[in-house]
Amino acid sequence: MARSVAITGMGAVTAAGLGADALWNAARTGNSAVREVDLPGRENARVNIAAAIGGSTDEAIAEYTNATTDRFAAMTLLATEEAFGQAGLTQRSLEERCGIVLGTGAGGAVSTDRNARAFYVKDVDAEPMSVPKVMPNAAASLISMKHGITGPALTISTACASSAQAIGLGFEMVRSGALDRVVVGGSEAMLTPAVFRAWEMLHVLTPTASRPFSTRRDGMVLGEGAAIFVLEAADSATARGAESLAILAGYGTSSDARDMLRPDAEGAARAMRLALQSANLPPAAIDYINAHGTGTVYNDLAEARALRMVFGEQTQTMPVSSTKPIHGHCIGAAGAIELIVTVSALHAQIVPPTINWLGADPKCPLDPVPNESRPVGMEAALCNSFAFGGINASLVVRRDQR
Repeated sequence: MARSVAITGMGAVTAAGLGADALWNAARTGNSAVREVDLPGRENARVNIAAAIGGSTDEAIAEYTNATTDRFAAMTLLATEEAFGQAGLTQRSLEERCGIVLGTGAGGAVSTDRNARAFYVKDVDAEPMSVPKVMPNAAASLISMKHGITGPALTISTACASSAQAIGLGFEMVRSGALDRVVVGGSEAMLTPAVFRAWEMLHVLTPTASRPFSTRRDGMVLGEGAAIFVLEAADSATARGAESLAILAGYGTSSDARDMLRPDAEGAARAMRLALQSANLPPAAIDYINAHGTGTVYNDLAEARALRMVFGEQTQTMPVSSTKPIHGHCIGAAGAIELIVTVSALHAQIVPPTINWLGADPKCPLDPVPNESRPVGMEAALCNSFAFGGINASLVVRRDQR
């Protein structure tokens, strides 16, 4: 029999600040963390804005960064400390049938960029510990070593769906009984000159502001960050007196099998239907959707069409917002960061807004909760992540009514 899966801990490191509360407060109030960034060699670039981490949060990340730890892994370790603290985990509870599943799109991009510059520009050797720093699985391995977790330690790399799929896989491992507890989430730190330029060459970045589902939208804003969850069998959480923040009720994933870059509405709709089926909920049971909502013309159109396929006329009145204009599009970490927002919204009974919205696009017949948050009675919510390569992932969370 499938087990109920509780979320007992959350941790975040984003441009909005250190901690899950800082992320939620920014999302709820519409306080954007997007700012101008100063990257070497980009002084005259068309796009120079991003949701970059700075200040005291950057200093906290630096304390976890060392000869074997890239920025993306350091952020993961920092977010994990918060999640474990909230979950009230002890060393023993981590050793017992516990695993790790994390997601990242690029892994150690900061170290890769620095070493490439040193080799090709300065003609000097790379750092001696470059390989363990750039490995995409470095974050999962570092968590396992620091906390003595001897179960499976896996890393998913599926672009913008990475952390959503990592959460989904961890959910299925706990629900099936393969594990009692799993650390899931993801991280991304790719705000380097070369990576930034690569994204700019795709003509998907906006030089002004991200405006998901809005008229006059013209692209997305890159971000960096990490988000971590503790998932565990609900009966196990109850037995040790842990608070359940929400129930992770369903997961669906699909592949478009059509195009590397252009999204397909049918593939996205399939993932949402599978997530609802997994949660044993009808479409009418969903009260809020945290959309993938990148602010690019084609992604928003495809997602709007997919939502219409699954939810029909309900999309005109059901709140569907995107928080990427606030924390940026954090690529492999996007799904995890946005799930924290979704769980927080469910707990607070407040839907975060889609900021920078200028007006309705008739091709996106949605209620995007424009510019201002809204109190909404919610029992269940859905969170979408759609990626290059045609990879789709949807997660369903609901309030714990036990």
